[in-house]
Amino acid sequence: MIFASGIAPHLRAQITVPVMMRQVIYSLLPGIAAYIWFFGIGVALNCLIAAAVVMLTEAIALRLRRRPVKLFLFDYSAIVTAILLALCLPVLTPWWVTASGAFFAIAIAKHLYGGLGFNVFNPAMAGYVAILVSFPEYMTHWTAPNIGDIDYQPLAAVATLQYIFMGVLPDGLTIDAISRATPLDTVKTELGMMLTIGEIRANPLFGDFGGRGWEWINGAYALGGFWLLFRGIIRWHVPVAVIGGLLLMAGGGYIIDSATHPGAGFHIFSGGALLCAFFIATDPVTCTTTNTGRLIYGAGIGVLIYVIRNWGSYADGVAFAVLLMNMTVPLIDRYTRPKVYGRSPTKKQQPTHG
Repeated sequence: MIFASGIAPHLRAQITVPVMMRQVIYSLLPGIAAYIWFFGIGVALNCLIAAAVVMLTEAIALRLRRRPVKLFLFDYSAIVTAILLALCLPVLTPWWVTASGAFFAIAIAKHLYGGLGFNVFNPAMAGYVAILVSFPEYMTHWTAPNIGDIDYQPLAAVATLQYIFMGVLPDGLTIDAISRATPLDTVKTELGMMLTIGEIRANPLFGDFGGRGWEWINGAYALGGFWLLFRGIIRWHVPVAVIGGLLLMAGGGYIIDSATHPGAGFHIFSGGALLCAFFIATDPVTCTTTNTGRLIYGAGIGVLIYVIRNWGSYADGVAFAVLLMNMTVPLIDRYTRPKVYGRSPTKKQQPTHG
């Protein structure tokens, strides 16, 4: 009897890379929608610019490396990188700054190391840090949220488009007149001016937990993250460890001196902490591979975020925390790998003699 069989592999993964990446993109949509609602279309333009550049860069890199362009180009991993990078940028980032970060993320942080599955550093965070260090002035072009009782007149959609692509503002306006410090920047700056947390929180930019607008955006990120957990796209270890590490540090600082240390809620619902916990730190390529390792890796990121925010030069330390912990992944994996059944981890196998 002849049994017909197809070509290998005969056992196929239930979740492929394109399916996984599409689920990540869908889960980011609530956060993107909230971001647009409070800060305008600038974030959508950043996403489109970054997506166009990463797709072009990915195609060129694959062609130069003689890899199948269509197979890897449409696995959506580059699109996820573009969106994560764009969500970390100010809404008034010039197009060429966004494009530079997207190019660095794909060409240097990803393909220079061998492409998908071989990169050591998270590409989106590497691209963000590259432009943060290279163009620091443009990385301060944040705006206030579009909330009625805040004394701020946001740019219209057309004016935003003109500034991003042509660097032109309406007559009588300068970038200093329309840009604002983020809640994290405000706390860091005004604590240096000897103000207390209570005095700083009198600013209308602050809400119940974090910055106004940012609370809803981070809540939407968490909603998307819970969906990924429900679908089994990510595991709980990294998000819980990141949030737990940050909560432990922030809660301890608040208990020690609440006048100079914001509460844990502020650190969770301001900046990119929840985006990091559910979407950035869970990157399967640059994350650890064991459950114990994931807990160590995530907790390290949470602790470093707080350390950089509190004592570092940058208001939000997500990108640097992720990249620093990326470097520790091989060491963590080495010391948290499970024991092999039937083999002693401490004794060398003795040769047998017949």
